[in-house]
Amino acid sequence: MNKATQNQKRARLIYAAVFAVLFAVEIIIGLYVHDQFVRPYIGDMLVVVLLWALVRMIIPFRAVWLSGAIYVFAVLVELSQMIPLVDFLEIENRLIRVLMGTSFAVGDLFAYAAGCIVTAIVDIAVFRHRKQN
Repeated sequence: MNKATQNQKRARLIYAAVFAVLFAVEIIIGLYVHDQFVRPYIGDMLVVVLLWALVRMIIPFRAVWLSGAIYVFAVLVELSQMIPLVDFLEIENRLIRVLMGTSFAVGDLFAYAAGCIVTAIVDIAVFRHRKQN
């Protein structure tokens, strides 16, 4: 196995660990935190980081577009809540309703942006470090 393959394998494991930790944190927030800041804003910020880690497990190499693509996806999901799409589609499944969301909030767009800025900064730092080594 060459060095590049080893680095990608190691990166996938790191992103999988980040995903697992964030997934556990999101579940804890969803089940036990019922405030007006952590659940709606920190939870939304972390969900885009969670998605980023999930995609990074598949694409561990440089992809400068990824944070932007995740932000666009998050915005589209948020905008679908204006309709509300889950009601329009008559979705009854509670898990799907929670994942898609049922109410639009402008503040969520800022939380998603903050999370995507974090992922972009991490990507810049990681790939700058790899380039130097």
